[in-house]
Amino acid sequence: MASRAAHKRLTKEFASLSRNPPEYIQAHPSEQNILEWHYILTGPPDTPYAGGQYWGTLTFPVDYPFAPPAIRMHTPSGRFRCSERLCLSISDFHPKSFNPAWEVSTILLGVLSFMTSEEMTTGSVSATAEERRAHAARTRWWNSTGGGSTARLLPGQLAPESNSNNKGFGAIKAGDGGRKFRAQWPEIDEANWKWIEAERIDPQSGKLLMPPITRTKSCTPETSALRRNARSGNAGFTSVVESSQAAKQAGQSWLTRNKYYLIGGVLFFYVAVARVLQDQQE
Repeated sequence: MASRAAHKRLTKEFASLSRNPPEYIQAHPSEQNILEWHYILTGPPDTPYAGGQYWGTLTFPVDYPFAPPAIRMHTPSGRFRCSERLCLSISDFHPKSFNPAWEVSTILLGVLSFMTSEEMTTGSVSATAEERRAHAARTRWWNSTGGGSTARLLPGQLAPESNSNNKGFGAIKAGDGGRKFRAQWPEIDEANWKWIEAERIDPQSGKLLMPPITRTKSCTPETSALRRNARSGNAGFTSVVESSQAAKQAGQSWLTRNKYYLIGGVLFFYVAVARVLQDQQE
């Protein structure tokens, strides 16, 4: 339960953030607990995180602003360990260095600044720029599928034969199917799923799918009947064509085999007719 001072301060800061959100930052408190805030950092251009959607939480103490929050990032980034507390001068690792004048926007700007640097601390990890760009490209998928643990499928997608790899790529602290993210960011989650469907990304693996496959049973009875008729009609036409081709090939093969006999027969007939005509003239 937040103290009266903490509740008043956080309510005021939420109103200020809503009116004038900092660039690349979104944040709001949970409806159930004003001490639990959810944020999304958008990766700035010209960084390995460009366009990435990085979701995390701030957990404030009951005596905020006289003590700092615990800071976590849940989305894999190649910069921080997922869902682990970060050791920053603005986090609960260093309560004595926290300035009560710092606000939520100040804290999140500090997180974004540290993220785009190469400084190491407790909770941070090393990765190449290529690895961080790969994570950035998959952040929207990861957030809305719980790292591939969702059971949701795309329209026309066949269910996977097995779900042995249901945690997907980089799915640390995943497994809720994206429910926590959807509860806090319903509009963003909806936009993410539209993107997943438009790009044909497999919700379970995060990989691109082949063109959509339509199940036969999803067709109307009329369409199914048309397909059956088309298949049977094509089968009859195919057999006629094959028979005609076989007959043609058979005829060509007989002529080829007996062409010399035919030539000899024609010559014999010609000679015989010539002799008969000669006998008649004599």
